[in-house]
Amino acid sequence: MINEAVYTLYEGVGSVESIDTAMRLGANHPMDPLQLADFIGLDVCLAVTQILHDGLADSKYRPCPLLVKYVEAG
Repeated sequence: MINEAVYTLYEGVGSVESIDTAMRLGANHPMDPLQLADFIGLDVCLAVTQILHDGLADSKYRPCPLLVKYVEAG
C-alpha cells in the first residue's frame, strides 16, 4: 500500500494530504500510508519493495522512483 501511495504522489494524482485522508477515511486505515512510511522509515520501505520485486518478479512491486530518490537523498 505504501509503494502505491508514493506512486500516486509521484504521478501527481494527489497530494500527501489527499492521499492520506482518502486512505484514512475511505479505507478506514488507522495510520495514513505516507505517515506510516515515515514512521517505518523510507529506507525500510524501499528495501521491502525491492525484496518483493526481486523475489516475486512482479512489476507491481517495482519501487517507485520517487521513493528511491527520497532514500538516496537521505
